[in-house]
Amino acid sequence: MIYDDDTPHCVMGIDPGISGAVAFFYPEQDRVALYDMPVVNNMVNGAELARIIKAYAPTDGIIEAVHAMPGQGVSSTFKFGQSYGIAIGVVTACTVPCHLVTPQRWKKYFRLGSDKDEGRELAIRLWPDSIHFSRKKDHGRAEAALLARFYHETKNH
Repeated sequence: MIYDDDTPHCVMGIDPGISGAVAFFYPEQDRVALYDMPVVNNMVNGAELARIIKAYAPTDGIIEAVHAMPGQGVSSTFKFGQSYGIAIGVVTACTVPCHLVTPQRWKKYFRLGSDKDEGRELAIRLWPDSIHFSRKKDHGRAEAALLARFYHETKNH
């Protein structure tokens, strides 16, 4: 794909879920813009998510392909699945090419384990000037940013 000189290439990463986030990675500048997942009434706000996506006009999007976790309650599993479905639906409706990746695949690429803080620490090392990963609860932001970087670095493999 060819891009105009004044249109920077942007890859979107989404860590779905109420505590997730949306990241827009600009590989040419190695910078990232981040948003916490927009939520209203304990549910992903699809209209606001669409507004954010349209504002950045990403060329590609990657969403973490999540699944039910053992021991999770039925209600929690349903809400998580609902958030995941809203994210996929909104990205598709915004006509952004949407790719799904399992947590195991992208985390293996970065040599991360299941500890969410490992991803946040890596994001701090990759983007030391960013203030968006400083709190423990910023792991969703870190994962969204890492997902976008993962897609950019592996898309042709």
